[in-house]
Amino acid sequence: MSKPDDKSGPRDPYFLSIQQALMNAGIATPTLVVDRTRLNANIDALKGHLPEGMGYRIVAKSLPSISLIQHVAQRANTDRLMTFNLPMLVALSNLMPEASQLVGKPLPVQAARNYFEKLPATRSDAADQIQWLIDTPKRLTQYQELAKTLDRTLRLNLELDVGLHRGGFETGADLGAVLKGIKTDPNLEFAGFMGYEPHIPSLPTTLGWRDKALAGAWRTYRTALEQAADVFGSEAVAHITRNAAGSPTYRYYEDTEIANEVSAGSCLVKPTHFDTELLEPHLPASFIATPVIKSIPKTRMPGLEFADGATRAWDPNYSKTVFIYGGHWLADPVDPPGLSYNSTFGRSSNQEMLNGGPELNITPDEFVFFRPHQSEAVFLQFGDIAVYDEGEIVDYWPVFEASA
Repeated sequence: MSKPDDKSGPRDPYFLSIQQALMNAGIATPTLVVDRTRLNANIDALKGHLPEGMGYRIVAKSLPSISLIQHVAQRANTDRLMTFNLPMLVALSNLMPEASQLVGKPLPVQAARNYFEKLPATRSDAADQIQWLIDTPKRLTQYQELAKTLDRTLRLNLELDVGLHRGGFETGADLGAVLKGIKTDPNLEFAGFMGYEPHIPSLPTTLGWRDKALAGAWRTYRTALEQAADVFGSEAVAHITRNAAGSPTYRYYEDTEIANEVSAGSCLVKPTHFDTELLEPHLPASFIATPVIKSIPKTRMPGLEFADGATRAWDPNYSKTVFIYGGHWLADPVDPPGLSYNSTFGRSSNQEMLNGGPELNITPDEFVFFRPHQSEAVFLQFGDIAVYDEGEIVDYWPVFEASA
């Protein structure tokens, strides 16, 4: 095993600018920051890739803030949302009643029933914009009964298993029976299909496995469309929702032969899990910023002080220590450079310990910056999002309440 190289060094002027903006705004607690200029560039990159006629659906769970979603909707010129839980569904129906909402995971029928109970009478039309996701014949039966009880038409979207194997319909007899069941029920409307394939970029390219998986996903989707056309007619199927993709895969779609809309959200703020080859055109646009509580010039481990000198001699990145305000987030430190968690000391949600090399230069009340691993859960842990733009904190965007 080779001796580790020193990874410490000067701070990035970009993060120093955000740090100054946070200080000018009087912020002194862990804060989720979104760079609006980078966010806009990412929206433009996504829209610039989409072929003519391809719709864009905003994944609300990945951008869990009404103000953030509204900003994206306005810049991307879309009114399509993908929604994933009851509180979000109710909130978006109240605040964006004109939006088309596709439920991104099958909800227990009781959750759908609760939605109609919570929905104000003045927002009844918003419910007509929802496509409820159906993944099994049993769930279809449950939603049929709900539609009958409510005496209203429910729009149903069928989840397809295009290779992820997380549930949904495979093509064949079950899918055909469900399609016919929807057609013969006056309280149901066939709204379309959803086929999600985030597994494909993770597959090896060896022997063409990735290409074969993508071709297989599209073959399944094409067969499902043929089955739907047999039941509803080609003209009707030409106008249904044909939803596909997510942030990792939206750039695979270069025409509308199969999908006529793609869903994405995370690529617009680009957490670390989305540092992929396909998403290279996108910039990291979201960061956790947290103040330094203590900056210690020499790392000392409790009870293991006898080994500190040898450890520092072997690994220069163990030289100095900072303790931060909060911690234990799903995130990686990115500035100052070279910071890392101390596996021996362990993680902490109160005062997390980070180690750095001899060139680490940061003082209490300055900020350490992290990149989240994901957005959907992490964004909900810090209160209002601080919106950074060209050297200033220009706005604060409230987030949704935490929910599964």
